[in-house]
Amino acid sequence: MKIALIGYGKMGKMIEQIAISRGHEIVSVIDIDNQEEFESERFATADVAIEFTSPTAAYGNYLKCWKKGVKVVSGSTGWMKEHGDDVKQQTTNGQTLFWASNFSIGVAIFSAVNRYLARIMNQFPQYDVEMEETHHVHKLDHPSGTAITLGEEIVEALDRKTGWAEDTTDPSLLRIDHIRRGEVPGIHTVRYDSDADLITISHDAHSRKGFALGAVLAAEYTKDHQGLLTISDMFKF
Repeated sequence: MKIALIGYGKMGKMIEQIAISRGHEIVSVIDIDNQEEFESERFATADVAIEFTSPTAAYGNYLKCWKKGVKVVSGSTGWMKEHGDDVKQQTTNGQTLFWASNFSIGVAIFSAVNRYLARIMNQFPQYDVEMEETHHVHKLDHPSGTAITLGEEIVEALDRKTGWAEDTTDPSLLRIDHIRRGEVPGIHTVRYDSDADLITISHDAHSRKGFALGAVLAAEYTKDHQGLLTISDMFKF
């Protein structure tokens, strides 16, 4: 498979290593200093572009890929509020985007556990729930896209929660706290607390390797599928 990389930081370089080890070819690498590469013949030969950039750049990158007929796998977060409807329309009209807030297989499993636990806890209103996410100091958006996804899963299952928010004391809202320190790849924790006890589930990433492998697996899946795709399409839990 021919892959283009959009974003060549630590994650992009790790994706490159894993993709090559799995027998794929990197035909184009685009970073902030060579945006003209989007118009190159090399880029247009890609089966899939893997995009890890920033909330402000992501949607524009999708449009540049689709213009050249290149499918997109993206882990960029923070663009959904402004461009979510645009992406849904584009993918309904024949374009392809595989988007996930987190490509880790472990997080996919954790998400399945989170949904199951929330459905159980809907029967036990004595437990209040809150979330916390910790990431490296370079991460600009908060809460993380993964935390938002996990939080929305909880809100959907719990009748006593109507939404989520940061820094809230409203009991009808799921509170999501964020911490930024060091080079932490990502920790997500969900706590159900009552007067009697505390139930906690947590996912702690040891490195970016799991995210990078998941992105390459997503690209392999995306090559033969179309539309708006996500982890739940690739992993059936």
